[in-house]
Order: sequence, then C-alpha cells, then structure tokens
Amino acid sequence: MQHRAVIFDLGGVILGSPLHAIADFETLHGIPSGRINRIVVDSGHDGAWSRLERGELPMREFYAAFERDCEAAGVTLSARDLMERIGAAAQPRSTMIRAVARIRDGGLGTAALTNNWIGENDGSAFLKPHFDVFIESSVIGLRKPDPRIYQHTCEAIGIGPEQAIFLDDIGRNLKAARALGMTTIKVDDPDEALQALGELIGIALLDDT
Repeated sequence: MQHRAVIFDLGGVILGSPLHAIADFETLHGIPSGRINRIVVDSGHDGAWSRLERGELPMREFYAAFERDCEAAGVTLSARDLMERIGAAAQPRSTMIRAVARIRDGGLGTAALTNNWIGENDGSAFLKPHFDVFIESSVIGLRKPDPRIYQHTCEAIGIGPEQAIFLDDIGRNLKAARALGMTTIKVDDPDEALQALGELIGIALLDDT
C-alpha cells in the first residue's frame, strides 16, 4: 500500500537528542552508561518519568519523584540539572525542518508524535506550524510505546497505520509502531535517516541528493 504520511518523533529526530544529553550527564556525574534510561523503563507505568510524559505530574513535583525512583535504584542525582541539560540539547535540526517542508510540498501528510512534558515554557510550540498534526503525550495522556497513541495519530491524519512511515530514535517505540503495520526508520544519523526516507517516498530530502 502506498504511504500517505510521515510521522516524526521530536527529541532525537527533529530536535537534538535527549539520549545524548542523558549520556553526557551520566559521564559527567560518574553514573554507569545507560543507567538513567534503565530506571525510566524499569519504573514502569507508575514511575515519575512516565507520569510526567502523560501530563499527570507537573515538573515541580517531578524532580523529587524522579530522584526517589533513582535512589531506589542506587543512583543519586539532581533531576533539575538533568532536565536542564536535556532542554539545552533540544535544538532544531535544520535539515529535518527542511525535509518536513519538502514532504508536505510533495503532497504527503506530516505529523509530530512526541513524548513530552508540561513545563514553564513550551519549547516545542514553534514547531507546530510545520506539521499537519501535532500529538503530545502530555496533552492526550498517552505515551509511546502505548499502541493507542500511534492509532490516535493515524486517525488524526486520516490514514491507516500501514500507510504511515514513522521515524524515532528509540527502538521500543519503533517496535510498537511496526506491530501496528507502520513502516519504521530508526534515527541514529539524521542524514542517513532522511536518505532512507527519501528513497521510500520518492522525494529528495537532502540538499545533495
């Protein structure tokens, strides 16, 4: 079936990677590599990070709650310092912004699908005009990899999952999308991801292609 829309994660795809920011934080503070992300996953549905991304926990309460999750796993850190580092890394990638515009000009739908949080400043608000649909976990109360958030996104665009291409930098988010029938691209190197996407949809997305 022909693809009719492209769905983009924000952090790590359209914006600089929070995973890289977390890795740098771990290195700086002598925390074993990958430990923070493991705490996020292991704390599960009721963990502070998941609750933050579903909009159930305001940032001012998240700091202490996430620090407790970390302490339970044997890690002591400043959640405020961690989130500030993640925020500083969330700079827009100009090649991705241009690619979204080319995709829209080519007649395909575009959507942003992000796990985010409600903060004092909405750092992603400036991106909304670039997309046909903008889905935020903290607004709708669902977060990736819950299958319902992918289904919600597809319904908002007016397509079936099998008509979507989804780009994300986290494997478990991509796995859930594939299970619904989406075509997926893992974003490690942004240019390589755009090259692969361009080949799928028949649109040159890089300036040198």
